[in-house]
Amino acid sequence: MRAVVIVNPLSGRGRYEPQIRAHSALAADLLHSFGLTTCVRSTAAAGDAHRFARQAADEGADLVVAWGGDGTVNETAAALINSDVPLGIVPAGSGNGLAWDLGLPFEATAALTVAATGRDFVIDAGQVHDSLFFNIAGVGVDAVIAARFAERGPRRRGALGYLQLGVTELMRYRAQLYTIAIDNDRFEHRAMLLALANGRQYGNRVCIAPGARLDDGLLELVIVEELSTIAIAMRLPSLFRGTLRAGRGVTMRAVRELTVRTDAAIPFHVDGEPRVGPSEIRVSTFPRALRVRVPQSYDSSRV
Repeated sequence: MRAVVIVNPLSGRGRYEPQIRAHSALAADLLHSFGLTTCVRSTAAAGDAHRFARQAADEGADLVVAWGGDGTVNETAAALINSDVPLGIVPAGSGNGLAWDLGLPFEATAALTVAATGRDFVIDAGQVHDSLFFNIAGVGVDAVIAARFAERGPRRRGALGYLQLGVTELMRYRAQLYTIAIDNDRFEHRAMLLALANGRQYGNRVCIAPGARLDDGLLELVIVEELSTIAIAMRLPSLFRGTLRAGRGVTMRAVRELTVRTDAAIPFHVDGEPRVGPSEIRVSTFPRALRVRVPQSYDSSRV
């Protein structure tokens, strides 16, 4: 049995070279104790995780582990889509949204143990324009937040920094007019946010789509319309309690496919990674697209 561990030393705020050595030693020793011959590869640039994972799958690896943040997980998962190779995750980023929803431990030894001994759970994937996602994608203010956060660099990140940036952008963002087409329905919304949720949360217990399920073949579309500062402040606690519901200013709808159109290029994000698409973008769902390792006791209905 052979495992490939892909480490992103830029995730979080660690010191790079000592971090790589420590992660490599821990992964190799621990996985070896479970009978896995292990190769550890460190990323140096965007695209490396995808390339390493694709190569690992092509060469017959039995397990690929992404050790990093949401971007590393996204790249690795995109290379393993529709394959029989399971993805293990060692959460080491600022948000770790998919890891939260999968009930994964955040301590490295425990997470590697789950990767080696857990069970496979098959989840859906989504695609916005030409970019895959596995947790949450979005158009609007969360795309702006993702872009601003990416600009900061790893040493200025972290959960508190993300929260502060998010509140700042929420207070100054101006809603945009979008035309949304779902099946034969076409409607307009002046919205702050269009969240496309496969999983429930962005990370750090910020839950935008309490009704989303990773394995139901659907995405939860959450539309947050133009709201006053007071209305935004009143709804923020519900994000942390997981109690956001449809109501005045908030629309929720389960979808398989949709298109979003506006008058200019559309900034969006996939799993927190910023992108820019044309003035009309298509969103699709791919059911049962990715195998992930979860704890034996994992129950998706109770996370």
